[in-house]
Amino acid sequence: MKNSMIRGVSDNNVWYVDSGASNHMTSHGKWFRDTKDLKTPGFVETGDDTTHPITQIGKVSLSMQNGQMKYLKDVFHVRTITKNLVSLGQMVEQGLQVTFNLNGCFVEDMKNQSKLIVKGERNGRMFTLDVNMPEVNSMLFTHGKGAGDIGIWHKRVSHVNL
Repeated sequence: MKNSMIRGVSDNNVWYVDSGASNHMTSHGKWFRDTKDLKTPGFVETGDDTTHPITQIGKVSLSMQNGQMKYLKDVFHVRTITKNLVSLGQMVEQGLQVTFNLNGCFVEDMKNQSKLIVKGERNGRMFTLDVNMPEVNSMLFTHGKGAGDIGIWHKRVSHVNL
């Protein structure tokens, strides 16, 4: 899978706000929670006229910049796509308002007094969400053999008293 870079950050964890996407979708199966297999096979057609099978549908956890945890619902798992897409239409259907300007994009919950849920960045003519992938961040600390061993954690956190 080819990765590009935005401001020095791997494109792997970037979520693009896409007005042309029919659904939220990602290729990262490890990010999913509460997945369901599709009863009938589905496909996504991308801008280059290729079709990609939808393997499952589920919920993906996102960690907001303020530390809150939010979830994208009804996300397609499409193993062969190379970008993580957030569907503008799907957000609007879920009662959210999305505003775009030179400062970025702003997603507000219209059911909750227009409370700001997440702010996104403008990268040229593209907009990305400012979120972290919790599982990806925790994997940075648990990579390798024996990551669950208390002695290793003791050494990794500079001998903090346990």
